[in-house]
Amino acid sequence: MKNSHKPKSGSNSRFHFLLFGFLLLLSLNACRKYLDTKPDQSIATPSTIDDLEGILNAYSIINGRYPSASEVASDDFYLTPTDFNSLIDPQRFYYSWQKSPNFVGDYVSPYLAIEYTNILLESLPKVSGGDEARRNTIKGNALFVRASYHYALAQLYAKAYNRTSANSDLGIALRLTSDITVKPARSTVSETYNSILNDLQRSVSLLPPIPDLKYKSSKAAAYGMLARVYLSMSDFKNAGSYADSTLNLYSKLIDYNTLNPAAAIPFRQFNDEVIYDARAGGPQALSQAKAKTDTNLYASYAPQDLRKTILFKKNANGSMAFKGNYTGVAGASLFTGIATNELYFIKAEAAVRNGDSNKALNALNMLLFTRWKKGTFIAYNITDPKELLQVILKERRKDLLFRSLRWTDLRRLNMEPDYAKTLTRNLGTATYTLEPNGLRYVFQIDQNAVNLSGLQQNP
Repeated sequence: MKNSHKPKSGSNSRFHFLLFGFLLLLSLNACRKYLDTKPDQSIATPSTIDDLEGILNAYSIINGRYPSASEVASDDFYLTPTDFNSLIDPQRFYYSWQKSPNFVGDYVSPYLAIEYTNILLESLPKVSGGDEARRNTIKGNALFVRASYHYALAQLYAKAYNRTSANSDLGIALRLTSDITVKPARSTVSETYNSILNDLQRSVSLLPPIPDLKYKSSKAAAYGMLARVYLSMSDFKNAGSYADSTLNLYSKLIDYNTLNPAAAIPFRQFNDEVIYDARAGGPQALSQAKAKTDTNLYASYAPQDLRKTILFKKNANGSMAFKGNYTGVAGASLFTGIATNELYFIKAEAAVRNGDSNKALNALNMLLFTRWKKGTFIAYNITDPKELLQVILKERRKDLLFRSLRWTDLRRLNMEPDYAKTLTRNLGTATYTLEPNGLRYVFQIDQNAVNLSGLQQNP
């Protein structure tokens, strides 16, 4: 499997140009640069099943275009004023929750991956060859990936799902065709989530239970993404059901006692907890040299909790840097895929909210048993559902750091007064605050896309 996840060399200039031209995001000079690169014809004009599978193997596009802005804006780390001032503009604005419509990367990159999936879906009926299972797997992967990127975009550019206003709140521009002459319009939040759920549910029947390669989708991955999406909608019945469906197919957990706490990279790529491997690029703000783990968060780990040493390393100044990324590489790249530990927490939270505290306790204790030094973990036996939910949410945050999940958790929990949180950044003489449900929980759309297609800008 060595290098099997690497992007195909010279593989995507035509699609880059189509998408970026569509969004009017590049100058003429930049467009010429893309056009000067010789396209890989298997992607520019796919004509065989092998060509379509080759597109799915373009890891840097299919698996590696998730946005990182939400993590830069979240509260699991802090920056010193010096490090903040050294950042490029987009990251400084994300970190300090400032209004700006002129930074395109986190908006454009997911749509590039979506463009690939639309070409896959439109090309498949025109291409002969391949048995039914092979063709279904290609279609299922394309639907899964399209849904996953639309969901990632919705966490940045649309309001959090609220059942009472979802039919009127502005969602994202759904891209369901590769035709660049079709200008996108913003859907409602309800339409956005319905499209995401529809793609995922369609993918389930097409995909194998478990993939042979973890950068490919599967029933387990689709169930896991459905659980994630339903949790973000506060639909705990469906979130719990799909979490169970995932764990019925794949439920491995890593015993942290088997890991080396001194290792610079404690987790390998495609480790035992990974169901679907995907990532966001590493922004400067989240580099180990700059991003200091929130002091209260780090202090919440008990001495016998192995996450305290496996997930973090001490900086020269005594602050803590995060090193526990499931990408298996050093640096600030974020794991954004599906892993079993996330599903155990969805199962636990959904169970307690659905009135089944015993099921919630079992899921929570099963996971935490693998995180503590052998022989030291005392299982929780909480009888009060509200207290149990608080513990589950606390442990969820401690286990799922730097995965672009925290931002969505803040957004959904802000709608519950008991869990709403005001965020504060202290940067020397400047202090920034983000109130629960504040406007900056929704990022502004790139202005070039607004100008081209007439999309309504976020306030």
